[in-house]
Order: sequence, then C-alpha cells, then structure tokens
Amino acid sequence: MLPVSRVKTGLIAALVAATSLSSINVASADNLFQRLFGNNHRSGVVANQGPHATPRRMQPVQQQSAPQQQQARPVQPVSVVKPTKPAPIVKVASPSYYTYKTAALVPVDFTKLQPTGSVEITGSIEPSEPGTPFDRSLSGLIDYQLTAEKEIADAIEKHYASEPGFIWVLGTAPRVRAEAAMAMLADAGSYGLDPQDYQVARPQVTAEGQLALSDPALIRYEMTMSARVLRYIRDAHAGRINPNLLSGYHDFAAKPVDYEAALTALSSGVDVKTYLEGQHPQNAEYAALRAELKSLEAERERSIVVDPKLLLKPGESSAELPKLLTLIDQKGDATFKAAHGGVITANAGGELYTPELVEVIKAAQKAHGLKPDGVIGGRTVAAIAGVSKADRIDKIEVALEQLRWHPSDLGATHVFLNAAAFNATYRENGVDKLTMRTVVGSPSHQTSFFYDELTQVDYNPYWGVPRSIIVNEMLPRLINDPGYLDRAGYEVTDSKGKRIPSSTINWAAHGSNIPYNVRQTPSEANALGELKILFPNKHAIYMHDTPQKSFFSRDARALSHGCVRLSDPRAMAAAVLGTDVAHVAAKLKQGHSTEKVQRKIPVYVAYFTAWPNQAGEVHYSPDVYDRDEKVLTALRKTSDSRSPSI
Repeated sequence: MLPVSRVKTGLIAALVAATSLSSINVASADNLFQRLFGNNHRSGVVANQGPHATPRRMQPVQQQSAPQQQQARPVQPVSVVKPTKPAPIVKVASPSYYTYKTAALVPVDFTKLQPTGSVEITGSIEPSEPGTPFDRSLSGLIDYQLTAEKEIADAIEKHYASEPGFIWVLGTAPRVRAEAAMAMLADAGSYGLDPQDYQVARPQVTAEGQLALSDPALIRYEMTMSARVLRYIRDAHAGRINPNLLSGYHDFAAKPVDYEAALTALSSGVDVKTYLEGQHPQNAEYAALRAELKSLEAERERSIVVDPKLLLKPGESSAELPKLLTLIDQKGDATFKAAHGGVITANAGGELYTPELVEVIKAAQKAHGLKPDGVIGGRTVAAIAGVSKADRIDKIEVALEQLRWHPSDLGATHVFLNAAAFNATYRENGVDKLTMRTVVGSPSHQTSFFYDELTQVDYNPYWGVPRSIIVNEMLPRLINDPGYLDRAGYEVTDSKGKRIPSSTINWAAHGSNIPYNVRQTPSEANALGELKILFPNKHAIYMHDTPQKSFFSRDARALSHGCVRLSDPRAMAAAVLGTDVAHVAAKLKQGHSTEKVQRKIPVYVAYFTAWPNQAGEVHYSPDVYDRDEKVLTALRKTSDSRSPSI
C-alpha cells in the first residue's frame, strides 16, 4: 500500500484530471479531500460520539508493495501555503477575591456653619453679635476634629448650614430623643453590629448638674451624635461593608441613604427608637437570625468541640474520633444505643477508625439525613457535633451583614438558592411550597452572590457555551480535532450569527480571542438537560436540569461550572410559571420553545452558612467557598478604620 501522502496526492491528481482543472493549489485540494473523507485525515483521529468522548488514534498504515498504476496526466505546479504561527492561549480566569480596603473617613468641615450675623475670621467661627443658643455654642467647634464617612460629613455640613439648631440637646442636657438614640446605639451588638462604631461620650455636668450653653461639650456632643446616628442608619440599612469590594463573585446594587432627610426626620419629633429599628431589614429571616444570636450569647459553650475540618477515612486514626463517638452516644436514642452502644463502649478512647466503627458512623450519618458512606468529613461533624458557639456566632453575624445587602423585604413570593446549603426554595405568598437539592459551582468555578428577577423558561434548551469553557477546556482539543464540535452536536456561528462548520476553522489562529459563538443543540446529552429557568445577569448563571442525576445523591454538591442544577426542574418551572407539572411535560414534548414568567418573582442567588427555615430554626452549613472569613476580615478592618470614634 502506498503511504497516505502519496495516496492523497494521487487522488488529487485523478480528481484534477476528471474535472479538467488546469491547476489547483494545496488548500483547495485539501478542502476537496475533506468533503470526500471528512476532516479527520489531518489529525489521524477517528470520529467519536458525545462531548466528552476520548479520541481514538488510527492504526499505523502497513507498507506493502504497490501495484502498477496507469500514468496520470501531469499536474501543474502548486503553491505551498506556509502554516501560520499559533496565537498564544491565555486561559480565562475565574473572578478573584480582593484585599478589602475601607473608605477613608474625612473631617467634618465646621467652618461652613456660620452663626447668624457672623463673619469668618482666618478659618475660625466667631459670632459678631449674640444670637441663638446654637449660634453662641458654635465657638466650641473651633479646633474640634470629628471624622465621618464622606456622605455623612457632607450631610452634617449641609443640614446645620440650612437648619441651624440642636437636634439632640435641650437647654443644658441631652434631649429625651438623644437618650432613645443612645440606647439603640448601645444595643447595636444585638443586630450583629459593633457598638464601638457608634460610641458617643456624654457631656460632663457640674456638681450642680448644669452646663453652660457656651460649654464646648454640648455642641460637640450634638455633632458627634448626628455623625454616629447617621452611621448606624447607614450600617443598618446597607451593611457595614461594601460587598462588591470583597470579590468578583459579589454583585449587589448600591443602597443609598438620604442622610439629610434622616436628620430632618430625627429633628421633627419622630419616635427615634421606631425610626432606627425600621432601618434594619424587615423580614422574618433577619428576625430569626437576631433571635438566634441572642440565644447564643446566653448559651454556655459546649464542652466537647470536634474539629470542623476533620477528614477521617476507614483505617485512619485521629484524636478527634473519641470525642465524636462520645457525642454520638450522648445524642443517640434507645434504638440507636441498642444497636451500636456496645461497639461505642468497646472502642471508647480509641483513635483508630476500625471497621466496626464505620458501621456506627454510617448509622449516625443516615440518622442525620446524610449519605452513609462512612467517611467522616465536615458535614458529618457538623451534623453530629454541631458547630462551636464561637463559630455559630460568627456565622450569624456574617448572615445578618449579608442580609443587609439585600432588599429589606425579600418578597412574599420568591426563589431562594442557597449555594452554601446546596438547596433551592420556592416561596409563594409567604409559604415555602417547594424545596429541592441543587448542584452549585465548584470552589474553582464558584456560583456568584447576587439577586435578580425571573424572566422565562426554556424547554429543550440550547446551551450557549461560556467563553471560559471554550478557551480553557475545548480549545486544546479543537486545535487538534477541529471537527469535534460538528460531530458532538454543537453549532458554531460568527459575530453576525452565520453558521460555520467547526472543521473549517483554524482554532489555533486566535489564541484566547475566539471570534465565534458555540452552542450545544437540544438533545438528551445536552448539558442543560430538558429545561432551564432564566434570570438574565452578567454572570451567565441560571437554574437548569442536568443529565448527571447521580450528583444529587451526594452530600457535598459544589460540582458545576457555576450555574445551579435542580433535582426537580419540572416542579420549579411549574411553580414560577404558576402552572402544573403536566403543563411543563406537554411543552417538553413539543420541542424547543420558551415561555415567559408573567409575574414579578425575585430570585436570590445566595450564600448563607447560617439560614433559618420557615419555623425560625437556624441551620448551619460548612463554608465551602471560604467566604465567611473574608467577610469577617472586612468587618474587622472597618471597625479598625473607625477607631477612635471621634
């Protein structure tokens, strides 16, 4: 048999003769060969099925003696096209975490506060004639340094310039409203805030219990109270930190505060306690988390604490094992103890994870709703031993802070996707109607943290392959096997939407700047399964079905590229559409189509390692993305930047 190259040349020559072509170049001949035999002659790869199939190499051609061939008509000289140098490929990086930076505090400019009939003298405030008590007290602000967030400093300057007068002081002492505000500031810890951020020093009084109006303490107390009350309002309304400065995964709309309007309201006689309480989120989850925090503060620390990061497999040893067995024995009911109490007693104090103990752990895992695999990991420890008091307090404080980034009212009807707990809940008119397991992004492809609004359901959907997957995962294969996408059920289009065969594209020519769109056509093998539920966002995240049903049986389900896979997508689609599963099934039989969500339903793509159920019971989850510590670090930095408070 002739070598492949000679066979190819001979065929090309014969084709030239048959079509009476007088000349042909290598590129056009090559394309003609592709049309006859496909693209796989380039790489020697035999076509295979499925998006994840492994290429099979062709067997080497065996050399044999060639038979006599009739002489073909001479072929005109051909031009040789030199291959272009492949463009460099830079992988598309996932969003990153940032080093949190706090906003700088600024000094309040008291020179903008001028008393009636006064003149400014070398930057100081000097009244030219007696005025109101407020006017006479302004001299107490000379050389007084008070720092605040810039928006708050601006509001103080504008308010007291346009409405000169005391809000918090009456005569020679704080007003009743000041006492109510001071009590709220002191109680900030019950909301997971830091009371040190809102400290205000009380004016000192004389032995007779009096202060002169000219005493600087009164006007300084007035300004400090306004600054700290506005800070409290800011933190209660929108949170102490800016979540978007934590990472590229955090994406929350700004929650501005009208600080001047707040000062006007506080000076108009509103009930201060009610007003300040109203700045916090007004939802049942916030109230339940706050109640849990109060309970934790009053609770004694548990005497047995097991390392939450314990990972122990059969045959291994750990000093944490005896503690875990003690807790299992303490919490087990009569039936459990009858079946396993003897084994626990026989192995008391032992650190070796024996086969007998594996059966005990499996039984305990099953009793707590976990997969009984016998491997002791974070979820098993959390279920059996619980989370330490200190860790639970941290989780609650993080959860309260994160809720402040959200709308105050989450909506009576909404979808809540908690990536940390691997579950999705549909709530309608204040009642949880549907809860299911989910698969979320892996630690290297994390599901983002944001909220949006549902728009439509796609039946038998196309899957638009993200650029990160095209570049990072598909491109290396496409360079060697350009026809892979054509065979595996994908469509390729250019920037104008024109279909292009994947096999005709030089995938090595563009590096990471691939100028094509790739989508997988509807099929049983489609990565999105039979439907997807959209809420358009810049992170390209949505809910969808999956052909990989086995993942839902796992306890830890951070396994996807970032989207949220649902264990019961038909039920979720029916719920958000306000219909039933039979309707969804009928639509699926009709092929590819879309259906709009007719109601305004917010969807929260969330990440809470502490979250209450509808009964108010708080459940704790491991921090699979290690986000809690980043929030706690940012909170500590914020408190440090605010110290001292004046």
